[in-house]
Amino acid sequence: MYQNLVSQDTSEEARALREKRILEHLPQVKLIAARIAEKVPDSVSVDDLISAGTLGLIDAVDNFNPTLNVKLKTYAEHKIRGAILDSLRSIDWAPRNKRRKGKQIEAAITALEKTLHRAPIEEEVAQQLGIELEEYRRWLVETRGLNLAPLEQGPTGDGEGSDVLRFISDDHEEWPSVQLERSELRRLLIDTIEKLPEVERTIVTLYYRRELTLREIAQVVSLHETRVSQLKSQAILRMRAAMRARWPGTSEPRR
Repeated sequence: MYQNLVSQDTSEEARALREKRILEHLPQVKLIAARIAEKVPDSVSVDDLISAGTLGLIDAVDNFNPTLNVKLKTYAEHKIRGAILDSLRSIDWAPRNKRRKGKQIEAAITALEKTLHRAPIEEEVAQQLGIELEEYRRWLVETRGLNLAPLEQGPTGDGEGSDVLRFISDDHEEWPSVQLERSELRRLLIDTIEKLPEVERTIVTLYYRRELTLREIAQVVSLHETRVSQLKSQAILRMRAAMRARWPGTSEPRR
């Protein structure tokens, strides 16, 4: 009888702790969902992203192991982001014509870089594509939702789309081969960013490292928010093209 009561009390405490952890990290779900929502078409519901992220949070809380010397917030961020990205891939939110335009821009940038031996300007990319500058800029706005997965996927070749930014400590992550690949990938990514035109480099740095919104970045660089969005799209497409050329194992995300 006494043992049953103790077991029941322990179980109730565990449930209470679980609920407390979930509630404490729900704002983290909303923050991550809001940031991802900026990168996808307006047709994608933020509420759907939050729902997917909440499932990722619950999974993180249920499977968290404090002995791995990783904070729950860090582990939860990985699981939340992963759940949201999986939900986006499952609905294939980017229409084929947008994917096609993104690939055409990448191909044009790659071809021009080989010919010019420098980063091409927008006018040159537009000319390479055979379209007017304003049309090219509209393409950049249309393809902004394609920027998300490829940069966050590493060329591990395991078919699971591992996140480049997911560095959760466990036995596999400590393998020398994994650390070497991670180090080399970081080096290539940093080198690619350094070769971007100054304004694009600034936007990428403020967005991904300082975590500013497009509106905040627009104030910093004294440009309209729409223009900042165009330049960010162009910078990411440059980076994708450069990384694919320099890291042959990189593949398209699963659809």
